[in-house]
Amino acid sequence: MNFILYSDVNDSSISQSLGRPEYSYYFVLKAYRPVLESLGRVHVVSSTAEVDPLYRQLLAAGEDSLFLSFAPPQKTPNDLACPTICVVAWEFDSIPDEQWDNDPRQDWTQMLARQGRVITLSSHTARAIRRAMGEDFPVLVLPTPLWENFAAIREQHVSAPVNAGVTLTVKGCIFDSRQLSLSPDNLLPKPPTPEQEAELEASRPPPLTLKRRYVIARHYLRLWALDLGREQAEPVPRVKFLHNWYWEGVRDLLPDKVHDWLGQRLPDIAGPQAVPVVAEPPPRDLPDTSSVVETTVDGVVYVAVLNPTDGRKNWLQILTAFCWAFRDTPDATLVLKITQRDLAICYGHLMTPLAQLAPFACRVVMVHGYLDDQQYAQLYKGASFYVNASHCEGLCLPLMEFMACGKPVIAPDHTAMQDYIDDSVAFVVKSSEELTTWPQDTRILFRTLRHRPDWGSLKSAYENSYRMARTQPQEYRRMSAAAVERMHDYCATPALQQRMADFFGLVPQAGNTAPVTDNASC
Repeated sequence: MNFILYSDVNDSSISQSLGRPEYSYYFVLKAYRPVLESLGRVHVVSSTAEVDPLYRQLLAAGEDSLFLSFAPPQKTPNDLACPTICVVAWEFDSIPDEQWDNDPRQDWTQMLARQGRVITLSSHTARAIRRAMGEDFPVLVLPTPLWENFAAIREQHVSAPVNAGVTLTVKGCIFDSRQLSLSPDNLLPKPPTPEQEAELEASRPPPLTLKRRYVIARHYLRLWALDLGREQAEPVPRVKFLHNWYWEGVRDLLPDKVHDWLGQRLPDIAGPQAVPVVAEPPPRDLPDTSSVVETTVDGVVYVAVLNPTDGRKNWLQILTAFCWAFRDTPDATLVLKITQRDLAICYGHLMTPLAQLAPFACRVVMVHGYLDDQQYAQLYKGASFYVNASHCEGLCLPLMEFMACGKPVIAPDHTAMQDYIDDSVAFVVKSSEELTTWPQDTRILFRTLRHRPDWGSLKSAYENSYRMARTQPQEYRRMSAAAVERMHDYCATPALQQRMADFFGLVPQAGNTAPVTDNASC
């Protein structure tokens, strides 16, 4: 069997794709690949246009192929000759079963019915699909196999509740609350300097004296008269000059009633004035992101990996509950690894609430930039706990990765996290259901549910976890070992390999060394 794989993001584009809605599919593809290699030959393509030519080439050689699209159904081609299966990460309780914008691909039930089966990353997604497609619809629940990827970290590092000090390095920038001037006063515009005042005064037009009104009238009337004898090259009436003269020279002398009367009878002259184009404000003085920077974190360290522009991650509760729980605790640190490529977009999202929360004794460190595997390993080692407070999750790879490294977590037990979160491995955050929309639905209609985490429960989870880290190291080690065991049972390769082989009717080949063809590295 030949497996043709495609993700919209690959090795060459991942560092520029942070924060995109489907960038996580890239990591899922990479994790699935070794399992697929044990069942057949793997080909990674850089475009869906390459799928059918490769399929026909292999078919001519007498070989079967299957296209695995690591993308949601509406972004997967529905006209390929090659048999196609979507690998779907979905965090809501129902799948789109309607079409909009005259696009039938938005109706997932049509797309999945055409493909005949689907792979999901969680049992939560499988239940949502079966509710729409029927209980007999073939669904393979296959979490991302990542257990083996963290063997070296588990062997080299034993999780400790209190960190003695780890250096974090990134090509980008690091914001540290202890090195920032955090005050609500800094959110207000700074008064202009005398030089800026002088420039502003010089840019103001002179007062509208009678002489200046005469100059304005003479200027526009002259242009109007000169234009009378010319052919018009543009569909703009000549009275534009009278319009400009009226608004710049005499409008302010007239009461509103007179102006309204003139506007009704002479709309070309006294009609509405064009809205002026407002110049964009100057860009913020952001730090250079082309150099390598580093910082050291210690104490009880909490880590969250998120995109602050993604409302589903509920990052503001993570930040506010932390700062409130530890406002008098200097050895508590929150590390926010930002997965939004554009620093200017997320800067305001982060700095405004930090300034509003100040002063606080705890420390908040925000890391912006792409981390390679070695740099991420330091982040895994530096963490005491991983924090998630999402409204919904299709899988949450960072949460699983930190658990696989032996880190207890703070997290809700809803959506995909139901498969692996309970109070033996986590400080569970309470939540309740609320209505929401499918994220791609341009109609913005309430069609599904997500969850509303309880802020007080999250704050208590911070406090209880800190107390355990400081006073119950044995309990911390027990929870760390339970997290490791949970991830072994949930996402170790052998069990997932057998599950995939059964789904495709294939036999796993131990030690398979079949060559892998890369059309686009991934």
